Amino acid sequence: MLKRKVLFKGKAAAIFSLIIIATLLFTACSSRGQQQQKATGTIIAAGSTAMQPLVEEAASQFMSKNPGIQVQVQGGGSGTGLKLVYDGTVQIGNSDVPAEEKLDKEKAKELEAHKICIVGFAVIANPNVKVDNLTKSQLIDIFTGKINNWKYVGGDDQKIVVINRPTGSGTRATFTKYALDGKEETQGVALTQDSSGTVKKAVSETPGAISYIALSYLDGSVKVMKLDGVEPTKENIIEGKYPVWSYEYMYTKGEPTGIVKSFIDYMKSDEVKHIIEKLGYIPISEMKVSR
Repeated sequence: MLKRKVLFKGKAAAIFSLIIIATLLFTACSSRGQQQQKATGTIIAAGSTAMQPLVEEAASQFMSKNPGIQVQVQGGGSGTGLKLVYDGTVQIGNSDVPAEEKLDKEKAKELEAHKICIVGFAVIANPNVKVDNLTKSQLIDIFTGKINNWKYVGGDDQKIVVINRPTGSGTRATFTKYALDGKEETQGVALTQDSSGTVKKAVSETPGAISYIALSYLDGSVKVMKLDGVEPTKENIIEGKYPVWSYEYMYTKGEPTGIVKSFIDYMKSDEVKHIIEKLGYIPISEMKVSR
């Protein structure tokens, strides 16, 4: 009788061991299957250089959470980004302006807009310029070539060197619309730089220079100008006191799907909000005015 009990216990132990092994094998196979099902692929986002620092940092964070996905972020300006996403060259076009301001209406209708945040733009000057405030009228006269010396706006007897952006730039379009009341600069008056970073560098190194960049690029290397006595701060933009700002858009050709949708959803999530604030952008939810 004792021998039978021992045999029974032995068989039970063997069966239990087989069950454990089978469970472990199933779990391992299931885990491998889940790993194989993880999203993979490459997303290319191009366009606005004003938006580029935000997208780059968010993309780095997104890729660390999704190691099978690569997100490549390129500049080129809003107009370029919109053209590339319409052509299918990239999956996302980053823009400071609505698509219909850079593409014809029929093309713009094929693109889907995704508002991400707000960006403000500051008038900047070389650090040695003695002026720290301009009226809108003075600013318009400077960028249209009517005023060409700082002495006419309270500064030293020094030539004003205007540094502008290419015509495809969303930053330029926003600045022209809200800072210059739609008045385009006179041809031949300004030097041209093709990105926010190169504009900042050129202004910091060029005596008498003036230009404009996104607040996210300010780092103390240039003088930040008041406009009609109002500083370009987050608080003044939120309250509607400072007018030179725009929405930052991500455009896709039609509704996004797959990994592109995942990345855009991530850009709109609370996980990116702290990056938006850290880099000097403004969450849409905080605005007290809209356009």
